[in-house]
Amino acid sequence: MHPTRIRSRLAAAIAALASPVALANPERWQLNLSPGVTASSQAAYEMHMIMLWICVAIGVVVFGAMTYAMIRFRKSKGAVPDTSFTHSTRIEVIWTTIPVLILVAMAWPATTRLLALADTRDYEMTVKITGYQWRWRYEIVDYRGQAQDINFVSSLDLDSNRTRMLGSGLDPRAVQRDGVNTYLLDVDRPLVLPTDTKVRFLITANDVIHAWWVPALGWKQDAIPGFINTAWTDIRKPGIYRGQCAELCGKDHGFMPIVVRAVPRAEFEQWLADNGGTLPPGDLLATTADGPAAASAGSL
Repeated sequence: MHPTRIRSRLAAAIAALASPVALANPERWQLNLSPGVTASSQAAYEMHMIMLWICVAIGVVVFGAMTYAMIRFRKSKGAVPDTSFTHSTRIEVIWTTIPVLILVAMAWPATTRLLALADTRDYEMTVKITGYQWRWRYEIVDYRGQAQDINFVSSLDLDSNRTRMLGSGLDPRAVQRDGVNTYLLDVDRPLVLPTDTKVRFLITANDVIHAWWVPALGWKQDAIPGFINTAWTDIRKPGIYRGQCAELCGKDHGFMPIVVRAVPRAEFEQWLADNGGTLPPGDLLATTADGPAAASAGSL
């Protein structure tokens, strides 16, 4: 391969890995998980912290006992094995029972949260997501009891697409949006969702297996041809949340990013109306001090 192409590909890989949005917007020197912006991501974070502190406590006890035994009963001090302890049936029962009880105690909150993650009842909005090689189709099926007919395809943005071409000579680090490097992480049309709204997702694929993954939302779901998987979210904080296809789906797998733009409900309803959607009967568009919260498809 030509050295110029090698340098170009290496620069692209470094830019993607170094991007602050590549790993769900981590903080500098962040070592722990991010709590996320949904009930799902918060549940995962809380479960992670519970398991972490249980493991820390177990580690302190086990390694503390090992260290004490190695120092207190070392061979140089004349210590000899105590067979009455190492071959005690009572001790064997105790250190078998305790781990079992710990595992049960850990499984209970984990199972409760997993069941909650699968509960799509009482949703206010339905979005169908279909994976293609190599883009996503979004169909807003309904919103607060009102049927919708918004259907569009979301593909890699033009700047990233031009830059990724072999021999383009373009620098991946120059692909910026709002001062953030978004090379291979931006799209031409993001999925717009309202905050503080339970959104149900119906996820499938048209050709091969894909996986829809936005880390800040707290879950990943496979998109499988011929099957419909369900998931839900309730975004609490407005913002732009980026993700990627997480299932190897072909040669352009790395070029089908996901962008979710979460906006307040009033702004979403304005966007819905601007894009041919239907508001619920009797629902009025909320206004701000400057007028309706306008958000056209092109700006979103």
